[in-house]
Amino acid sequence: MNFRRRLPDDELEINLIPLIDVLLVILIFLAATTSFTRYQQMKVSLPEARADALAEPEALNIAISQEGLYALEGRLLPGTTAADIAQALAAAAEGRPDAVLVINADAHSTHESVLRVMEAARQAGISRVNFATRSPR
Repeated sequence: MNFRRRLPDDELEINLIPLIDVLLVILIFLAATTSFTRYQQMKVSLPEARADALAEPEALNIAISQEGLYALEGRLLPGTTAADIAQALAAAAEGRPDAVLVINADAHSTHESVLRVMEAARQAGISRVNFATRSPR
């Protein structure tokens, strides 16, 4: 005796539209929250300068080496602090009210060593600072 009632055989089907909607929402969420790291890996190539060189008779030349050593007018400076460089610049610029400082920095010298020379020039009262560049080949 079979007391169970037989239900008509319905075919089971999977509705794909809600599944696609959910996947699209997840895809939009992932695209919106992804961090772009290519800006952190950007390599910067600084341009070369092309300008007419004007020789100024009152220009003081200071060179900065890759190791962070300083040479004023071809003579190595004993100190590497801003105060030491400022003292040497003030002595060299004595009697030159409109002295111009030309910084010849090595391409691999640190940014800190160039800023140290600029700070020393400010302390020595030299307001005109130029940078020497090489011409493009």
